[in-house]
Amino acid sequence: MSVPKPPPGHCTVLYFAAATSYTKKQYDHLPVPFLLTTLPDVLENYYPGIKSRVLFSCAITVNLDYVDVEEEAGKGDEGLVIAAGDEVAVIPPVSSG
Repeated sequence: MSVPKPPPGHCTVLYFAAATSYTKKQYDHLPVPFLLTTLPDVLENYYPGIKSRVLFSCAITVNLDYVDVEEEAGKGDEGLVIAAGDEVAVIPPVSSG
């Protein structure tokens, strides 16, 4: 997947599997800054229902590193801030067989 560089003041959010199906997109460029813990609410504004139908079971990466969203929530306003140029990925669970 080739994703263009985000415009100034934006991050890139990549969608995979069920997240791609739900958004009907492979990526978005969203305005920043925002706390990582607010990502579900930010995406819910664009895609109503995504929190309960997709995001509840997804892993999140920021700049290719997996992030523990619950741990970040415990940090409050000191949590990870998504900044301009960051790449966030929404990764639904995968299974093998």
